[in-house]
Formats: sequence, structure tokens, C-alpha cells
Amino acid sequence: MIDNSVLEQMIREVMAGMAKASYTEPKAGGARRVTEADYPLSEKMTEVIKAPTGKTLADITIDGVLSGSITANDVKIAPETLEMQAQVAESVGREAFAVNLRRAAELIAIPDERILEIYNALRPYRSTKAELLAIADELEGKYSAKVNGKLVREAADLYEKRGRLKE
Repeated sequence: MIDNSVLEQMIREVMAGMAKASYTEPKAGGARRVTEADYPLSEKMTEVIKAPTGKTLADITIDGVLSGSITANDVKIAPETLEMQAQVAESVGREAFAVNLRRAAELIAIPDERILEIYNALRPYRSTKAELLAIADELEGKYSAKVNGKLVREAADLYEKRGRLKE
């Protein structure tokens, strides 16, 4: 049997790992960006990191999990947390990683089943260029996933150049 304090610490560490993002706080002189100095966010910005349900790191306890008051949705990462992570990445010169974090933040709004369908559609020879462009339009229009839409458009063009589209 695992000790409750050990399990609670594990949950906090998972939430802390999810919390690697950047934060923008409105201030009179402009927005505050999260930087390397704010890392780890789970220790330095505990009050800011929230699950999509609004629960904070402090709200996530083993007792809550055992009682059922903490659900799987309470331990999912929020787009805002991923944005905070992206800002931290940018502050240390990891721009490509920041873009990936922002792309992940966009995907949160998309149902898991649809993400899997899109993933399969992006495999070579599975889609026509028109089908891929329709997916890009859907991502941008329905989900405001501009970064992901651009990525799918680039894939469509690349597949066309390399002959990897469905006939």
C-alpha cells in the first residue's frame, strides 16, 4: 500500500510538470511575462497555476482523489499554463520548444477523438490535399488553432511535393 503523503507528492510533481508555461499578468505598465526566474512555476507561481476546471495545485490532494472530488479533468493542463511554459522557454532561448507548447495549448480545445482522426489523416497517402486543407480550415475556424492549421497546410504542401497524397 502506498503512503498517502507519497501519492500526494507524486500528484503535485505531475501538476508541477504540467505547469511549465508562461504567465501574463496585467499591470499598469504592460503585461508581465514569465521567465526563467519564475521557474519552477509549481513553487514560485502556485497561486496562478490552475486546471481547466479552476482548481489550483493546493486543491489537488490525495483525499480529494480518494473522495472523488478531484477528477481527471482537475489534473489536466490548462492552455494558460502551457502559455506560461512557452514564455519560460522563450526566456532561455528555446523558441522552437515555445512554439510546440503553444501548439499543444491550441489542441486542448479539440476533442481527443478528433485529434486522433487528424493524426491519421496526416499519415502519408491517407488524405488528398483538399482534405488536409479542409482540416487546416477547421482547426483555424472552429478551434482557433492557428499554429496547428498552419502546420497542416505546410504538411499538405510538402506531401504534394513529395508525392505522399492520396490519389
